[in-house]
Amino acid sequence: MERIYTTPLLDKLGIRPGMRVAIIDVDDPDIRSLIAERTTELTEGWPEPDTDVVLLGADDVPALAPLEALAGRIRPAGAIWVVSRKGKAATLRDVEVMQAAREAGLVDNKVASFSATHTSIRLVIPLARRPR
Repeated sequence: MERIYTTPLLDKLGIRPGMRVAIIDVDDPDIRSLIAERTTELTEGWPEPDTDVVLLGADDVPALAPLEALAGRIRPAGAIWVVSRKGKAATLRDVEVMQAAREAGLVDNKVASFSATHTSIRLVIPLARRPR
């Protein structure tokens, strides 16, 4: 028996009312309207300082190049979600995302289904590097 998850996407992504969210290269027809229902702090493209959540679309390793710079734009407890194709259509492996994250000083700590065709991996600043 297949397990069916009913958690809404924005809850899985940790996007709460009033959060500052940025979307970069994510081609999804529904995500913008979903976020708009929850917050007015939505940026298309490069994030404002102290952004809570960044959604970064990536289909190859070069698309992960901005990770280190993006890490400087999120709040200490913020997150960067790398959104990529899943299944047989996948062109970016999770281990490649994890390696790029480590090189950018980030760690991965969650995977969530983004849609029927895309998956997402959450990257965060390690606790040891966050200001106290």
